[in-house]
Amino acid sequence: MLFMAEIQDLVTKGQSFLKDRKFNDALGFFEQALLMNQNDPDLWNYKGIVLRSMGRYEEAMECFNKSLKIDPRDKNAS
Repeated sequence: MLFMAEIQDLVTKGQSFLKDRKFNDALGFFEQALLMNQNDPDLWNYKGIVLRSMGRYEEAMECFNKSLKIDPRDKNAS
């Protein structure tokens, strides 16, 4: 699964930008990862966290809800 390594690389970069509070950059990486896998609840969570950090609460909630729909037992959904 080449995609998995590629997705993990995007997530790592996104997390790094998120930590540095570079939210636009982080969002771009998480969105790229989601283009490769729409069914990963963690990716929706990351996108939601970035959007929430940007004050885009409605969009963030949509991401968290998508995450929960994919995996209702997801303990990380904020």
